[in-house]
Amino acid sequence: MLELRTFVRELLEAGGLFFIIFLALHFSIQNFRIDGSSMHPTLLDEQHLIVSKVAYLRFNLPALLQFAPLIDMPDKEVALIESEELGFGDTIALVHPLDPTRDLVKRVIGLPGDFIEIDRGQVIRNGQILEESYVFNSDRRSLETIEVPPDSYYVLGDNRRHSTDSRDWGFVSSYHVIGRAWLSYWPSDRLEFIHPLW
Repeated sequence: MLELRTFVRELLEAGGLFFIIFLALHFSIQNFRIDGSSMHPTLLDEQHLIVSKVAYLRFNLPALLQFAPLIDMPDKEVALIESEELGFGDTIALVHPLDPTRDLVKRVIGLPGDFIEIDRGQVIRNGQILEESYVFNSDRRSLETIEVPPDSYYVLGDNRRHSTDSRDWGFVSSYHVIGRAWLSYWPSDRLEFIHPLW
């Protein structure tokens, strides 16, 4: 009887550990398949990626503690988890701003507060012409100077002639950002880190 109890306990512990690992993986990474050529040649059609959903994760500690009784609130905002800020040039997965059933991968060109202008295909960020070695099939479109609003981003595909992006549907809210492209794992000849996890 004692052996049966020990076996059941070990089985429950193993099951609990498996469940915790499953949840951790589910909420921290996501598989992603490129659909289309908008990021060519950086990312190819049907290339498979792993996206880090925790790369930009933030928890507002005071907001969480306001629901906890008998705990003193900190004097200032404190991050519960420190991770990186979404940065210029990052390749990110996002929910399509006009169609929440679709996910996209694009490159971050403008951060909150940046001024973005496009002159016959040449991107100008805060008055500086960008040297974009990753761009393929540059187009000749021009857009007047716009300011990226708070909690928003300006994103473009690398294959400019064959990409619908912020030029077409505007800024991307931070709420639509899924995470940063981390690892390309298929096809096997494209196995590489797109960006370090941390």
